[in-house]
Amino acid sequence: MAAAAAAERARALLVPVADAQQQESAPAIVPVLPGRPAAARPTVQAPGAELGDEGGTPCPWCGTGNRPDRHFCRRCAMSMEGRPEDPPKLAWWRRLPGFGPRRNPWAGERPRLRSDWSRVLGWLVTAAVVALVITLAVDSGSVAQTVGDHFSKRVLIPPDTSKITASDSYPKHGPQLAFDEHDNTWWGPGFTGDDAGRWIQAGFDQPVDLLDVIISPGESTNASDIDSSALPQNLEADVTTADGKLHTQMLTLDPNVGPQTKALRFDNVVSVRFVIRSAYNASPTKQVAIAEVEFFGPSRGGGS
Repeated sequence: MAAAAAAERARALLVPVADAQQQESAPAIVPVLPGRPAAARPTVQAPGAELGDEGGTPCPWCGTGNRPDRHFCRRCAMSMEGRPEDPPKLAWWRRLPGFGPRRNPWAGERPRLRSDWSRVLGWLVTAAVVALVITLAVDSGSVAQTVGDHFSKRVLIPPDTSKITASDSYPKHGPQLAFDEHDNTWWGPGFTGDDAGRWIQAGFDQPVDLLDVIISPGESTNASDIDSSALPQNLEADVTTADGKLHTQMLTLDPNVGPQTKALRFDNVVSVRFVIRSAYNASPTKQVAIAEVEFFGPSRGGGS
C-alpha cells in the first residue's frame, strides 16, 4: 500500500504533455510591440445657453441668441451691428479709385504694405488725369483741331511769286528758284561761311493755314552734290499771320540732301521768312544752298 501511494504521488507531480499531432496544429504565439497611448480627441460642444439669452437679440450672422448688452456674438464672434447686405450708395467721387472708404481687414488678413513713393506716384497720376480732363474741357476746340490736322490730307500751297524775296542772292540763283518745285535748282546768298543772318522769304496772296514744310538742303537732291555747298542746320522760321503777329519757330535739319519734312502749324499765315542761324560743312569756299521749300496745308475737300 505504501508503494502504491508513493507511485500515485509521483504521477501527480508530472506535467502533462500533449501529443505531437496536437502540438503541430496549435498556432504559434508571435510577440508584438507594446501599444502607444493615443491622445484624447477634443470634444466639440455647442455653446451653452447663457444667463439672459432667452428673448435676446439673434446674431445676424449665425442666428445664435445673445444678451442685449453684447457687441459681438458669443458663438461666431462677429459684430452684432448687422451684415452689410445693401451698403449705402456713395457719391460719384467717393467711388473713384483711392477716394472710397477703406475696408477694415478681416481676422487673419495681412494689409498690403505701401511705401511713401507709391502714394506720391498715385497722387501724381491722379493730378495728371485731372489736368488732362481740365485741358480737354477748357481747350477742347484746339485739341479737336490738332487731332483733325494730324489726320487731314495735305495739299501743296505755292506762294505768290511776286512776294518771294531774300536778303542776298548769288547771281542766277535767286530766291524764286527755291519755290519753283524743281529739286535741281537752288538759292544761295552768295556769301561763304555759315551765312548766319541771311534769309529767304515767301508770301501768299491771301491768308493760308499751314501744317508742314518740306525743305531740301543743298544744290540738289542728288547725294553726289552733298559736298558742293554748305547745308543749313538751324533755320529760324518767322511766321507772320493776318493779324500782324509774328511767331517764331526753330527748325533743325539733318546733314543730308533730299526733302526733310518739319511741322509748321499756323493759321491765317501771310508770309514765312527762313533765317539761317548755322550750317553744316561751312567753309570759306562754300555758301549755304537750299534747293527747294514747299508749304503744305489741310485739304478743303474733307479728305483724310
